[in-house]
Amino acid sequence: MDIDMLIKKSAATLKYEGVGPFIKKTYSYTKRKISGVTFEVNNYKDILFINGCGLPHPARYRVDHQIEQLHFNGYSCDSVFYENLSIEQVKYYRAFIFFRCPHTEVVEEFINKAKYFNKKVFFDIDDLVIDEKYVKEIKYLKSMSEYEYNLYITGVNRMKRTLELCDYAITTTDRLSKELNHYVPEVFINRNVASEKMVEVSLKALEKMEGLDSKSEKIILGYFSGSITHNDNFNLILPIIKKIFEEKPNVYLKVVGILDIPTELETFKNRILTEKFMDWTKLPEVIASVDINIAPLEESIFNEAKSENKWVEASLVKVATIASNVGAFKDMITNGETGLLCNTTEEWEAALRLLVDNKSFRKIIASNAHKEVLDNCVTAYTGYELFDFIESRLNDNICFVLPSTQVSGGVNVVIKHCNILRNAGLDVLILSMGEEQTNIINNDGEINVISHHKSALHAYLRKCVASLWTTVSFVNTYSKIKEKYYLVQGFETNFSDFGNVMRIWSNLTYNSFSNMKYLTISKWCENWLKKKYKKEVFFARNGLDLSLFFPVEKDFTNKIIILIEGNGNNPNKNTDESFKITNKLDPNKYEIWYLSNDGKPKDWYRYDKFINKVPYVEVAEIYQKCHILLKSSKLESFSYPPLEMMATGGIAIVAPNEGNIEYLENNVNCLLYEPGNIEKAVEMITLVTTDDALRTRIIKEGIITAKSRSWTILEDEILNLYNVNRKNNNGESEFYETKKYQIAK
Repeated sequence: MDIDMLIKKSAATLKYEGVGPFIKKTYSYTKRKISGVTFEVNNYKDILFINGCGLPHPARYRVDHQIEQLHFNGYSCDSVFYENLSIEQVKYYRAFIFFRCPHTEVVEEFINKAKYFNKKVFFDIDDLVIDEKYVKEIKYLKSMSEYEYNLYITGVNRMKRTLELCDYAITTTDRLSKELNHYVPEVFINRNVASEKMVEVSLKALEKMEGLDSKSEKIILGYFSGSITHNDNFNLILPIIKKIFEEKPNVYLKVVGILDIPTELETFKNRILTEKFMDWTKLPEVIASVDINIAPLEESIFNEAKSENKWVEASLVKVATIASNVGAFKDMITNGETGLLCNTTEEWEAALRLLVDNKSFRKIIASNAHKEVLDNCVTAYTGYELFDFIESRLNDNICFVLPSTQVSGGVNVVIKHCNILRNAGLDVLILSMGEEQTNIINNDGEINVISHHKSALHAYLRKCVASLWTTVSFVNTYSKIKEKYYLVQGFETNFSDFGNVMRIWSNLTYNSFSNMKYLTISKWCENWLKKKYKKEVFFARNGLDLSLFFPVEKDFTNKIIILIEGNGNNPNKNTDESFKITNKLDPNKYEIWYLSNDGKPKDWYRYDKFINKVPYVEVAEIYQKCHILLKSSKLESFSYPPLEMMATGGIAIVAPNEGNIEYLENNVNCLLYEPGNIEKAVEMITLVTTDDALRTRIIKEGIITAKSRSWTILEDEILNLYNVNRKNNNGESEFYETKKYQIAK
């Protein structure tokens, strides 16, 4: 990471999260630097603004200023020019605002991808350049060549196409809102306001102007035209300006921007002061140098949609404004108090004469407007409604924090929950505490994944779920979480040997002092969390993907394939006992397959095939090829392998433990042997391969059990677990009762 990136990341952390998280992330970064590990860092934030406008002035108001408004209210934001937009950026933000963005293939693909992940897309516009029917009123377009005109109209139509792809619109004026409602169902009016820097520069310009000891009798009118399309607006008051010039030799006109000086004023060209376009930071000083700001507008839908920027900018430097009683000027200026509004040429003449002749009244108007703008038209005081509009329209987002996305039973459960939640309309994110950044794609769809080491989080999380004791710390310390959950899938205290300090750290998470909601997919976990730790626990059954694990006909007349699953180095998996059992079997009758996601076979294990670290989608094929699962685990929160073997039409011979007894019933859907009773397990294997009636009954009941655990019928339970469409007030599932079981002796 170069020094510029480091500075930006540090500044972002301080701005969005505060000193505490900054210190922690600095420590983490320093630790990785010392170890020689470096990463490219992305930021996960709330809003990405996509700027489609090449002009600096509109983009400053509608991108930079709105970002500042949102920063004042806790959102983290970035901006990018639309030509630099990449599809990868979809996963790093909660929502997107396209400002004046023309349609491109990338833009459309980006919006469709965002909607797939249930992220909302907004279109922002500050001018009525969204449809040919509006811009055709602009007289200047008639002076364009055919090529220029067609190019302009193509741009307008591309803008319209992007607008129609979006969910909502944000705009500047009432008239724009009314017209935009024809294209999107809801429009929010967020008027243009002044930024902190803009106010700062304006106040300095005002201070400088007030410090001048000017005895000049000149009265300077200011016309800040902006673009050549405004010539027609100036023509509204041209006769009045000429008349004032003729009668009052002390009146001057300062024009900033593009304006063709009319021939009617050629005689007074020495009293017309011109300024070219300039950097916006210099503009307040120029505005402060005039006495009266004039803003004439022709009556048209296009002009009614224009904002009140000219009044705001003049008011900041205490310059009084006379404006046409049109659109935003009409909405924002209180006539006779914060400015003068005119409908006719007679009113324009009267207003100009009043302010030219009455200096004290001019100052009163300017002072009133100055106070009004500072109180109600700056980013610091106006952003909450924008924030509230966006936040209230976004889908719930939920972040699952995983130690890693490497294949495991617990990870597979989280991924399935993610897919169910995404299908239910949530914006789902997996935060890996490892280095994985690649999205998870399976038969159910795609889930966004970012790495804690490679991505700095600054976004608001409505729901955040810890999934292992090592991930609880993040959920407890990250400040922008509304609802905190802990998905407990095992008693992790026992994952470490006695005397290991990890036992203390893992056990602490079951007595969290934060507002943590405990969830589980294991009846056993539910019981000990309630009894030992007095926790309120929300339970949902664990499920199985029956599109992968489906029954196949298995021939028990030839050589029988027995599957042993589990890491031989993990004493809780008790794989040694399974091999002690199969080592006693006749190798001419039984073929042994060994499946492990971690660890290698021990030297004394007798097996015919070792299968290591296969993708989960291939696991079902392995089960379908095997006849019997032999599982001897001592400790599991929820044991998947017996259920997976049942689903594929095989027999599960299992040592009962707390993680499998909730769905296993001896001599009904499986055979349970007493742990350590090797001879009984061998006897069961022989029995089930020779007793056709027993085998048929167990297979049939096993398939029924597996079908009862289909994810498709458990979706409501999963949604209920995360407080999404809860079915009752306390959030408890009422669908399931633990079955009794018997141990064969």
